[in-house]
Amino acid sequence: MIIHNLDPVLVDFGLFQIRWYSLAYIFGIILSWIYINIIIKKITKEKYSFISIKSPQFDDLLTYLILGIIFGGRLGYVLFYNFEYFSQNLLEIFKIWQGGMSFHGGLFGVIVSTLIYSKITKNNFFRFTDLICCAAPIGIFLGRIANFINGELYGKFSTLPWSVIFPDSGNIPRHPSQIYESILEGIILFILINFLAFKKKSLNTTGLTSGIFLVLYSTFRIISEIFREPDSHLGYFLNYFSMGTLLSLITLFSGFLIIFFIKKDEKNN
Repeated sequence: MIIHNLDPVLVDFGLFQIRWYSLAYIFGIILSWIYINIIIKKITKEKYSFISIKSPQFDDLLTYLILGIIFGGRLGYVLFYNFEYFSQNLLEIFKIWQGGMSFHGGLFGVIVSTLIYSKITKNNFFRFTDLICCAAPIGIFLGRIANFINGELYGKFSTLPWSVIFPDSGNIPRHPSQIYESILEGIILFILINFLAFKKKSLNTTGLTSGIFLVLYSTFRIISEIFREPDSHLGYFLNYFSMGTLLSLITLFSGFLIIFFIKKDEKNN
């Protein structure tokens, strides 16, 4: 059994704090941007047909993505997870450094911002999202580690040797579900999505990487939700589905739809 005694604040300047949660987003974006530029160089040399984006094009997209992640992630958390509280405490919505971001909201923000940029530059939407999906697990991994440091989004009761007593968990040992998610949605997803995108040349079709990402992420998230304690004010829908599971079922279905239509177009062509 492990006692959680990590401080969410790295440096406290009094009026200003540097939090691990904020750093996770900053480094997640920077490392993902670096990795995507490495991918662009690789695909330019090896002439992969499913992605044909130049570095300057993606660099210009980055600003749109950052806005999409921040506004989408926060708005998703407010609407999906704690609307009643934030509707009565409007100023709290802007305190994103304290935590409270929704992956599915951030995903929607990224989709919208990429769609806008694709229309402006007259590029194929999926050529951008395929690249984003290859690097997204980096940010997801760091975000889940930050959740663990914050002592939030913890798991259900556990007697396993690696169970953790979190500060706000009522002195009950619990699954470190944030670590489970960092492994599944971060490390394993990163390995699988990049292997499928660049090793299996039969899968080198524009949009297919995006569809596979949605399917894999959603599957791993649904598995993780089994161990995660649902939000106390939400509980389970129909006594079984957490909010994270419901949203992941939607993205899972969306991923299968993308794959289905891509395969259908391939057959017709």
